Amino acid sequence: MQKYIVVNQPEKWNFSIENITVISSQDYLTNPKFSLQKKARIFNLCKDYNYQSKGYYVSLLAEARGHLAIPTVKNIVDLKTMKLVRIVSDEFDDIIQKSLKNIKSQEFTLSIYFGQNVAQKYKELSTLFYKHFQVPFLRVKFNFSTKWNIQSVKVISESEIPDEHMESVHFFANEYFSKKRYDTLKLTQSDFDLAILVNPIDPAPPSNLKALKKFVDIAEKMNIYAEIIEPKDLTRLSSFDALLIRQSTEVNNEAYAFARKAQQEGIAIVDYPDAILKCCNKVYMAEALQNANINTPKTIIVHKDNLKDVIEYTGLPCVLKAPDSTFSFGVKKAKSLEEFYDLSTTMLKESDLIIAQEFCPSDYDWRIGIIDGEPFFACKYYMAKGHWQIYNWKATKKDDQDGDADCLPIEEVPKKVLKMALKSAKLIGNGLLGIDIKVVDDKPMVIEINDNPNIDFGVEDRFYGDLVYTKILNALKNRLEQNG
Repeated sequence: MQKYIVVNQPEKWNFSIENITVISSQDYLTNPKFSLQKKARIFNLCKDYNYQSKGYYVSLLAEARGHLAIPTVKNIVDLKTMKLVRIVSDEFDDIIQKSLKNIKSQEFTLSIYFGQNVAQKYKELSTLFYKHFQVPFLRVKFNFSTKWNIQSVKVISESEIPDEHMESVHFFANEYFSKKRYDTLKLTQSDFDLAILVNPIDPAPPSNLKALKKFVDIAEKMNIYAEIIEPKDLTRLSSFDALLIRQSTEVNNEAYAFARKAQQEGIAIVDYPDAILKCCNKVYMAEALQNANINTPKTIIVHKDNLKDVIEYTGLPCVLKAPDSTFSFGVKKAKSLEEFYDLSTTMLKESDLIIAQEFCPSDYDWRIGIIDGEPFFACKYYMAKGHWQIYNWKATKKDDQDGDADCLPIEEVPKKVLKMALKSAKLIGNGLLGIDIKVVDDKPMVIEINDNPNIDFGVEDRFYGDLVYTKILNALKNRLEQNG
């Protein structure tokens, strides 16, 4: 397997590592050679992993391409989630206290390079942090009150490594890159109580109140204790055995923190953090769908260097999508070249990469609901009144905000639509997914793959009724039985 070290500026890379190619983040993100390569291990040593930066996208697109990335996007997001850092602090407390007991000052900084520290006495502690966060260059700050506590965990770039550490880091790097296996965190076991995460102020909740009541009532009939919890209840999650997320999912909101904590503690989940990371980013989905040869509207990943080529490919009007747009938020239509440049320039200030797609008008989109690889509902979502999308958040009347929906038996879904939905779901893996497909000129094309799709009483359950809820709850029960 080809190994690549990806950095922002290869000309400033100071290490000589055998049998590994050093490339720039820009090259990895934009050179078709890397998109087409089937097997690769990517060591992402970019100086910045902030959300939607180049460092973030290197790991995200590596996963879309089927490359093995270190760190993964999950690792990157974990570092930004202080709730998870506090959880780590509690889990590692005994070793933290033991390792730092002889330090006389009130503060201590631990620099971790490829899982090691220049002082061997901190090896156990350094290894623990590396196994958890999987980031090559890490700096952990501790402070002492009545005991040692983690103050911050942050990624550092090569330029931040002190000169006196460089010899050791060079040794660690060669030792690290010569390995054939890279440590990963092991998950624990689980059992049978269900938390249903709901945000009471969610602007676009994935389940209405009647649907939530259905989940609780049917769970009770299945001998599953179910309780509605809110984002403020993260510290209570450990007391449950399963988690069903029914609030809007984004990488930067509480839903991801709940999913990640649940995964780390072996709690059964719908849906997995991997699905949130992948489905919530349109850049990942564009690359993954293209690599899988799944038909979509003409799609191009847009960055500041290829703006002039976009319209020639997509035509006008074209649809611009922010990477993490959901429920039609962050999705814009450019009708003219001037409007395209205005919208894309503004959107690229928020993210290094965005998506442009050809505009494919239709009266409705198919939504195929899939749980663990099996279709279990099918809907036609019609466009909102007088609008080009299913949701029109600018509508003055609430009734005009979204279009009508028909719910049909799976058998009435065109075979080519169903086949495309199942193939698309395999890109994400097991979980609860909603595949949106348009049919234009008798040709199906995937518009979105949604984690956490809507399950609303009176819409998605209109044909199959209680069976829709039972299928999801059984998926959680199966996860628990497999773990137990």
